[in-house]
Amino acid sequence: MKSVEFLVAGAGVTGLAFMNALEDKGRALCIERASEPGGYCKTIRQDGFVWDYSGHFFHFRHPDIERFLVERMGENEDVRVIEKRSSILFEGHRIDFPFQKNIHQLPKTDFIECLHDLYFREQRDSYSDFLGMLYGKFGRAITEKFLRPYNEKLYACSLDTLDADAMGRFFPYADLEDVMRNMKESDNTSYNGTFTYPSGGAIQYINALLHDLDSDQIHLNVELQGVDLENKIARTTEGEYRFEHLVSALPLPRLLEIAKIEFESELYTYNKVLVFNLGFDRKGWKEDHWVYIPDPSLRFYRVGFYDNIFDSDRMSLYVEIGMGPDESVSIEGELERVLQDLRSAGIVDEHELVSWHSVVLDPAYVHIHGAGQKDALEKRGILRSRGVHSVGRYGAWKYCSIEDNILEARELASQIGD
Repeated sequence: MKSVEFLVAGAGVTGLAFMNALEDKGRALCIERASEPGGYCKTIRQDGFVWDYSGHFFHFRHPDIERFLVERMGENEDVRVIEKRSSILFEGHRIDFPFQKNIHQLPKTDFIECLHDLYFREQRDSYSDFLGMLYGKFGRAITEKFLRPYNEKLYACSLDTLDADAMGRFFPYADLEDVMRNMKESDNTSYNGTFTYPSGGAIQYINALLHDLDSDQIHLNVELQGVDLENKIARTTEGEYRFEHLVSALPLPRLLEIAKIEFESELYTYNKVLVFNLGFDRKGWKEDHWVYIPDPSLRFYRVGFYDNIFDSDRMSLYVEIGMGPDESVSIEGELERVLQDLRSAGIVDEHELVSWHSVVLDPAYVHIHGAGQKDALEKRGILRSRGVHSVGRYGAWKYCSIEDNILEARELASQIGD
């Protein structure tokens, strides 16, 4: 049996960031089930197009993290800092995002309805769920024209099953004064007002995290199959490892399962996202980097434009579809529907599809609700008491950014790495 001080399960951003944060990186070994590192942060190069598994655009609040990554990409990598342009496609009209701050851009009847309901909304001191929060803070019209249909498409669930604060700092709140002020002086700033993107795609961030690690520290095509918490032994497809600390980025329910910790699966709900990357023969929509689609009749909830980031002359899209965890996926059927809906939305007209790729992110967005969060905190505490640290978006079962994962990994390394 092999022994290692830090066994890392998952060669995505979180796991690799933890290894980088150790002063003595040689103390760690990473196992990864897939044939290449990156997790969901992977890039596809195909027929002259550069796509990611989805829109992985880094929004840095900590310049030191950005510098750390960019410095390790090499001089030949063109890392662009982009001022975000995003909008909402509402009944054939382009509305600046966020919807609630730009209702003055709506057709007159819709604008008056939204403003009226916003003014006469029935606010409360607290809300029991996400849907109630939307109605209470923004009124009926804003909620039913955008916030409810869009988020139902995204999360693929009823919004009254989510916590009022399910999106935390990522939700673009606005009060009546913000809305009125925005009518004259536009201010649509948000947590992701600018984003960083390398010409080689999001995989360059993974390459940067691999830069200071030895290749023999990353074991690919190796799956974590069991964890003996009492004896601190990890069972993998390449044998057993005795560990001092196991740092896992696996989805928390999966880790609990293989560690033989009983849990109620209904507390750990989530969606999956089907992503189509589509390359067309010529340029199209030029205004935005991505567009939100609340219309329930259109299959996708968001469409992004890589060509508007790269300034390329062929339209290059990512298209995202929220689905329930048990919903079946017919790639060919979904592609046909997506192309039809892109034409209906006016994003595609006589364009010819020349290349495409698809991937299913499963899980994608975890559903944040009180009972699940309480149980996740308790179960992670049990694991931690046995030297197992469940981290990252799926390991901690939370809504967060990629940068947040790096911060969490660094904090953990500072706690257990001395």
